Amino acid sequence: QVHLVESGGGLVQAGGSLRLSCGVPVRTFSSYHMGWFRQAPGKEREFVAAITWSGGSIYYADSVKGRFTISRDNAKNTVYLQMNSLKPEDTAVYYCAAAPPGTLGFRVSGSYEYWGQGTQVTVSL
Repeated sequence: QVHLVESGGGLVQAGGSLRLSCGVPVRTFSSYHMGWFRQAPGKEREFVAAITWSGGSIYYADSVKGRFTISRDNAKNTVYLQMNSLKPEDTAVYYCAAAPPGTLGFRVSGSYEYWGQGTQVTVSL
């Protein structure tokens, strides 16, 4: 069982920034596609961003495009989510997830094999 470890969440005012990190303790991290999802109270878990194993392809939800940036450092087994211009509607628990090689449905939570425990992001007015 692989446990991903997220960090970097917290409370920030609207317009502020946060950077989430996710450590992936597997030797084959560089072969996994990585994604970020979020879940607000009373809502379904939703796709935020994804990056392929090489970083060659990146995908964003329309709601975060232009404000969030996903990146990865394969040497550090870490994926990041830089969040700028945060809005109150970005408030949610954010989860990182790892999808095995061959995955095509990056926007679908069912494509991901491993998940982190989540980190809370709260954006106040």
